[in-house]
Amino acid sequence: MTRMIRSATAWCAASAVVSIALTSGVLLAQSGTSRAASSSVATPYNPLAINKADALPPLDFTIEDAARKRQIPVRVYRPRSSAPATVLLFSHGLGGARTNNAYLGEHWAARGYVAVFLQHIGSDESVWQNAGPARAMIAMRKAANAENFMLRVADVPAVLNTLTAWNTQSGHALSGRLDLTRVGMSGHSFGAVTTQAVSGQKFPMQRAQPRDPRIDAALILSPSVPERGDARAAFGSVDMPWLLMTGTEDVARIGGASLDDRLAVYPALPNGSKYELVLHNAEHSAFGDRALPGDTNSQRNPNHHRAILALSTAFWDAYLRHDAAARAWLDGDAARRVLEAKDRWQHK
Repeated sequence: MTRMIRSATAWCAASAVVSIALTSGVLLAQSGTSRAASSSVATPYNPLAINKADALPPLDFTIEDAARKRQIPVRVYRPRSSAPATVLLFSHGLGGARTNNAYLGEHWAARGYVAVFLQHIGSDESVWQNAGPARAMIAMRKAANAENFMLRVADVPAVLNTLTAWNTQSGHALSGRLDLTRVGMSGHSFGAVTTQAVSGQKFPMQRAQPRDPRIDAALILSPSVPERGDARAAFGSVDMPWLLMTGTEDVARIGGASLDDRLAVYPALPNGSKYELVLHNAEHSAFGDRALPGDTNSQRNPNHHRAILALSTAFWDAYLRHDAAARAWLDGDAARRVLEAKDRWQHK
């Protein structure tokens, strides 16, 4: 088993949906005006500008993958608009659930995306819920295996296939609501490894690579390199936009990935629409909804979520909607303004 599989294992136990309080400019554009308000002067691009009324309450479904006799629970965050919307997928970390990382789904939906959060049976919250405190970590470590990795990877095309069917199914809540010509893939920890696999990472000795050609861009939270083999062999042919996010304290309690393992992915990627954010003092849990057992920082930095939301949204807008203003914001000086002085931001 590679370190990549073993390291993608944050204890992302099911957390309550939380609403985060962001600094000025998140809910409304500057000067209190709505993004939709008419003005003689064009409103500057702002990936944090949302109106919560633009999103509907999420819906929960269970996908039945008959070929594998497997269920895949999903939570779907939707914009209020009935026009077909670009689809984003999210894969949780080890021990997590479809309810995790709600702050991402809520924000992306308010920005006009349909965000589908997958739950991977076998490496989800069911691993630890009935194990009891003493055995929970043992059960989690056992679940961080190659079999569950392959199950996760196969869940992604199964979900896309079902979304395609629902989009044309008369009477379904998602009928006609999905633009599946543009798909973004994302995930944290074990979900990051899942995302890497379906969006371009190469696996030696495998004739059939797990990449799904329907995916157009990837957001990878807590990336990692394989334990064996050359990182450039694994990532050197990634030809789609990738945005990597990690932190200077991004080490999971389960697994062997070091910060060096996380930082080694970006240099191995080829030039062209590749980005890396390293948040100062951000622990593994910084990308989730709440702190995790074993965290050393006494307080979470609220600007971490603000930066994650801003950069991820601009990335989706730039590469899935082909928004020139978003691309200019992402590649210019504006992106630095949502970061703190010791955060690192680079692209190539």
